[in-house]
Amino acid sequence: MTQDGTFSIPGFLSETAPRTGDVYAADCPTRKLLDRIGDKWSVLILLLLGGGPMRFNALRRRIAGVSQKMLSQTLRSLERDGLVERGVTPTMPVEVRYSITPLAGELIEALTTMMHWAERRMDVVAAAQARFDARRAE
Repeated sequence: MTQDGTFSIPGFLSETAPRTGDVYAADCPTRKLLDRIGDKWSVLILLLLGGGPMRFNALRRRIAGVSQKMLSQTLRSLERDGLVERGVTPTMPVEVRYSITPLAGELIEALTTMMHWAERRMDVVAAAQARFDARRAE
């Protein structure tokens, strides 16, 4: 953080943003947003929708392990946060498609970077886990 109360992440964000609270405080709005976008279902949904609009069942089929209830709740929360739009086409039956908003478009780059990092570094993490588990078993 700079002296004027702004922060920047070198090599990641080129601009600074005003600090709006203490992200380490439980009731900080920024922390609540980080909780939302850091949730595994939110990340997977946003990454998929970054590729283009999708219907509910297509999302459900693509995201192994997500229940219908959890997918519905997460989509609703992302819509409330302004990250996902729910588009309804008045056909018979009604067709509902979900897509990202421009705000989420800004987030997709960071999520994609995070996903690629995880894919590249999973072997290093797995080795660290194995070393940790071996020490704990002794």
